[in-house]
Amino acid sequence: MDTLLLLAQAAAPAPGAEPNPIMSFVPLIFIFVIFYFLLIRPQQKKQKELKALVDSVKTGDKVITSAGIHGLVTNVKDRTVILKIAENVKVEFDKVAVVSVEKSSSTETESAS
Repeated sequence: MDTLLLLAQAAAPAPGAEPNPIMSFVPLIFIFVIFYFLLIRPQQKKQKELKALVDSVKTGDKVITSAGIHGLVTNVKDRTVILKIAENVKVEFDKVAVVSVEKSSSTETESAS
C-alpha cells in the first residue's frame, strides 16, 4: 500500500511547475506537417502538371477528355478546344476537360528528321 502512495506522489507534477503551453501544440503541428507532405503537396504538383499539359494543347494533338472522349484538336481558343471526334462531327470542350494529350504526328516527324 505504501508503494502505491509513493508512486502516486512521484507521478504528480510539482505544485509550482506548470506544463509549457507550446508543448501541447507540438502534436498538432506534427500532424499538419504529415498532412502537407502526404496530401496537399502531391495534389498541388498534379494540378501544376495538368495546367501545363492543358496549356500545351495545340491544333493536331490527339486528346482524351475527362468524359473519356477521344478526339483530334482542330482549333484552340482561349478557354475551349474544338475536337473532331468522328467524320464531320466537331464538339467544343473546355480546356480543363482535357486529361491526356498525345502530341501530333507532324511534330514527331519534324523532330525525327
